[in-house]
Amino acid sequence: MPERTPRALRIAIAEHAPKLLVDFDRHWRRDIADAYDLAPVPAFLARWWGEYALARDSRLEAEVHALEDAAGKESDYARAKEMIEEAGRLRRAAAKAEPGQ
Repeated sequence: MPERTPRALRIAIAEHAPKLLVDFDRHWRRDIADAYDLAPVPAFLARWWGEYALARDSRLEAEVHALEDAAGKESDYARAKEMIEEAGRLRRAAAKAEPGQ
């Protein structure tokens, strides 16, 4: 993982997960670039830190997306909820990665 800064994260995304770059840049321009209030920056960084952490592990990313897709097709509410909760747990675990890991 890169340093925990927007610039370092963008460089890492461009190099290792370029499929995320368009959305990262769009989100940055929409919510941060011209902001006079920097309050949204930590939330922005947390969201994209997690997205990058997930994208750099293709097996984990596929598992999370499969759970989310299956939950969307599941007719049993309790089972769908379990799948979404598991996907969320995996996302949160990936987002705990620290710089240098």
